[in-house]
Amino acid sequence: MTDEKNAGADARLSYEQARAELASVVERLETGGTSLEESLALWERGEKLAAICQRWLDGARARIDAARQQGPDA
Repeated sequence: MTDEKNAGADARLSYEQARAELASVVERLETGGTSLEESLALWERGEKLAAICQRWLDGARARIDAARQQGPDA
């Protein structure tokens, strides 16, 4: 059930929120000092956050492409 709650909360993250959390995860991984288990959990979280950011960027690209196809008269 926790994963379902996290998935719902993740779906509501803005690009900026996901990017900020991803930067924090990367910083913690680069700093070190965490156990292997915690490092793996951070890595997995970072992968999820990167995917969220990518979805936002893909959506933005699609909107830009659609606007360009409509042309300046739309």
